[in-house]
Amino acid sequence: MRPFIIGIGGSHSKAGKTTISCRILRRLSMWGAIKYTRTALQHAIVADPEILGQKNKDTGRLLEAGAREVLWVRSPVEGLGEILQRAVERLSHLTGIVLEGNSAIEVLRPDIVVFVSGDGELKKGAERILALADAVIFEKAPPRGVSEGAKKFHRDDEIGYIHFITELINKRKVAS
Repeated sequence: MRPFIIGIGGSHSKAGKTTISCRILRRLSMWGAIKYTRTALQHAIVADPEILGQKNKDTGRLLEAGAREVLWVRSPVEGLGEILQRAVERLSHLTGIVLEGNSAIEVLRPDIVVFVSGDGELKKGAERILALADAVIFEKAPPRGVSEGAKKFHRDDEIGYIHFITELINKRKVAS
């Protein structure tokens, strides 16, 4: 059975996806994380603890935040579905997975989607993730194009968005 998945997407690189992922992971036990990075040719699932645990790297931050296991998926968009499915299967013994990356969200269609909006314009394709969002976390103002069903939170309202996400996890787990 597939674990519960929370997708963390964003408006652009450095929008704060890993920061939000870490804040969520600190509140959940027995959860893992998958960090997706687009590459030109190489398909890989990196599981080496020495690589993943490096200080100041996104994967290291996810582990420090309490992720039981972290996998770093590196892949072109072509073939992403197959490699992500393998990564999810490797973490299927966990309660859930925090999945970071817009393309990964489009492929896996997580149970909950969180969109992190930093300053600046949306990168190409980010509007598709914004349209899927259950929650939008913003720095100064919510981006244009937020669906009416999405709940909006300022980045500083950590208690608010964590509460919303945990309640949504509980509701959607019961419904499935």
